[in-house]
Amino acid sequence: MNDTVHSPNEQAAEKAFSKQSAVFDELYSSNLIIQYKRKRVRDHVSRFIRPGSKILELNAGTGDDAIWFAAHGHHVHATDISKGMQERLIEKVSRNKLQSKITWELCSFTELQNLNDKGPYDLIFSNFAGLNCTGDLNKVLGSFSALLNPGGIVTLVILPKFCLWETMMAVKGEFKTAFRRFFSGKGVKAQIDGEYFTCWYYNPSFITKSMKNSFDVLSIEGLCTLVPPSYLENFPNKRPSFFNWLKEKEGKWKSKWPWKSIGDYYIISLKKKI
Repeated sequence: MNDTVHSPNEQAAEKAFSKQSAVFDELYSSNLIIQYKRKRVRDHVSRFIRPGSKILELNAGTGDDAIWFAAHGHHVHATDISKGMQERLIEKVSRNKLQSKITWELCSFTELQNLNDKGPYDLIFSNFAGLNCTGDLNKVLGSFSALLNPGGIVTLVILPKFCLWETMMAVKGEFKTAFRRFFSGKGVKAQIDGEYFTCWYYNPSFITKSMKNSFDVLSIEGLCTLVPPSYLENFPNKRPSFFNWLKEKEGKWKSKWPWKSIGDYYIISLKKKI
């Protein structure tokens, strides 16, 4: 890793995610909503990615997506700021004998100009709101074009400023959760295992406006718009038929207004102009 001095918030996020890394896979591997989310993201990106692509993954975590990409014939450079997460990723790459397909580097997505491997890449990929951990998303987005081949793809999974499911929690009196995204201009405190850091929320319009000079939008899909957020992990087991019905409807409406931008997340893909 380079000798960059990270911001206090990045240091706090690194500490939080490194602390969670030892139990991350165990905590979330059996969560049916997370399984649904991963499949949705992978189905989305599969529509655009070319065979044998070179991929730069941001906030790669313990490597589940990197391993999936490698298993489908792609080459991945997996980056993360968390030492603990990268240690788990390296273990899994070794266990799956994927060293020829996956490389790794400790690097913050706010410092991509310092990458050892600057590509060029065919896809830049960031899953499950890693990019919500910076208040300088403009800077991050502005660094993508130089790292991509002409016609290269960017696929990001981001938390928007409004989530239908969270807002409905006001009915239960859970006002802090229901309205936390409404007043997030200066960031909202998040915590993992007792470690606190700040996150920000960004609507799809922020991404499209920031990247409009160099990228065309390919697709925007709402994720967990009708399907509940993954922290309601018992929902699928308590209401399996209803859960399947919600998945079906979300699949039909995911790209339509307003559903594409009021989920717990949205998936956005853009293509670099040639």
